[in-house]
Amino acid sequence: MARRKFLWLCLFSSGFALVVVILGAYTRLADAGLGCPDWPGCYGFLTVPDAEHEVVRAAERFPDAPLEQDKAWWEMIHRYFAGTLGLLILGIAAVAVVSARQQAPDSPPGNQHSEAAQRLPLKLPLFLLLLVICQAAFGAWTVTLKLWPQIVTAHLLGGFATLSLLWLLCLRLGLFRGAWVPARLGPHALVALLVVVAQIALGGWVSSNYAALACPDFPTCHGDWWPAMELKEGFNVAQSVGPNYLGGQLESDARVAIQFTHRLGALVVFLVVGALIWRLWQARSPMALPVAALLAGQILLGILNVVLMLPLDIATAHNAVGALLLASLVTVNYRAFRDGRNS
Repeated sequence: MARRKFLWLCLFSSGFALVVVILGAYTRLADAGLGCPDWPGCYGFLTVPDAEHEVVRAAERFPDAPLEQDKAWWEMIHRYFAGTLGLLILGIAAVAVVSARQQAPDSPPGNQHSEAAQRLPLKLPLFLLLLVICQAAFGAWTVTLKLWPQIVTAHLLGGFATLSLLWLLCLRLGLFRGAWVPARLGPHALVALLVVVAQIALGGWVSSNYAALACPDFPTCHGDWWPAMELKEGFNVAQSVGPNYLGGQLESDARVAIQFTHRLGALVVFLVVGALIWRLWQARSPMALPVAALLAGQILLGILNVVLMLPLDIATAHNAVGALLLASLVTVNYRAFRDGRNS
């Protein structure tokens, strides 16, 4: 496959991965994560039980998990899209492997630079394939372990990582070559990327422990600037496996600790990424405005989530913009370190 066509395949897959992230967020926020109590089917069927005899059979198979068709359909739609993304990544890996095998082992010296410029990446597509296989396993464990917060958070991070690496693959294939970033901003950009990844992990922990509304007011929490919290309980990653975690199992003060820490993380993100935006603006980098717009949008959506009591559309958009902010910082990092290597 020609390099340009391969780029289009990767770009389409990146967009598809963003849709999967959004669907996953909506499914989780709509409390549809256990809409189907089994995996990969739904109550033992390939689709959501619809016919009367299927509904009866579903009730017999899972008497403790009454069928709610709306939630079951959201869960299955997410699975269908995730499965399709897996096939797309399998195709990307297959094309990369075939391309690598077709490279002439003994090329004339004069053609080596040209071939290197046209060669398709191989290691990154193979790693993406491994990652999506792991994601499938985490998707199964999310259901079988009844939304255990550790697995749900890891599954969310895996989805964001899949999107980010697909986007990185597009960048390596030549996308956004004009989005230059001064090499001197590389270390700052890397810190900003790590801070955002940590904040996304915190957001996943908030969501998986149902702590989004633990602080019903803003900017204070229950009227206090430093509320009563149970940090040890809130961040106990050794929670037992077994209970159904739909709705959460933690006490109020533990959830407050999670939500308040997420707010502090948002402040750190604002300061670190905001400073990076200022330096990008001073350097006249075209990446300054996109990153600034995404950061501002993400902070606004986070505040609206609290003020408006977590409306489903805004909460889902918060996840989507977070994914785009992460992708923008991947772009900044790639251009900074790439341009620095070539300077």
